[in-house]
Amino acid sequence: MNAESDERTGESAADGDPELGSRAPQFIKARRTLHLSWQVGVFIVGLAVVGAGVVMLPLPGPGWLVIFAGMAIWATEFVWAQLVLRWTKRKVTEAAQRALDPKVRRRNIILTTIGLVIIGALLGFYLWKYGFVMPWKINT
Repeated sequence: MNAESDERTGESAADGDPELGSRAPQFIKARRTLHLSWQVGVFIVGLAVVGAGVVMLPLPGPGWLVIFAGMAIWATEFVWAQLVLRWTKRKVTEAAQRALDPKVRRRNIILTTIGLVIIGALLGFYLWKYGFVMPWKINT
C-alpha cells in the first residue's frame, strides 16, 4: 500500500480510460495519515468482499461477480487493481468477440452436436445392456 496519492496517467488515458491512482476525495489525499487510513479501510473492505466471493465459488452464489466487485473496490484506490481490471476487461471483450465469430460459432455447434450424439449413444447402450434400473434399487 502506498500512502502517496499515486496520481499517474497511463498510456491509455488518451483512449478514454480514466487516470490511474487514488480516487479518494481531495481533503483526504491532502493529509498523509488520513489518506493512509483511507487506503487501509478500502483494502479491508475489498478483502472482505473478495473473501466472500472466494467462499461463494464452491457454495451457491455469484462467486466471480463478487470477486470482481471486490477488485473494483480496490481499484478505487490502488493502481495494481486498476491495471488488473483493465486487463480483465480487455480479455473478456476479446473472448466475446471471438465467440461471436461465425467460424468459431459453427465449430462450437458442431462439437456440441458430436458430444450430444456420443452421450446419447452411451446412454442408449447402457439402457440396452442393463435396462432402466435405478442403481440404488436393492433386490430383497
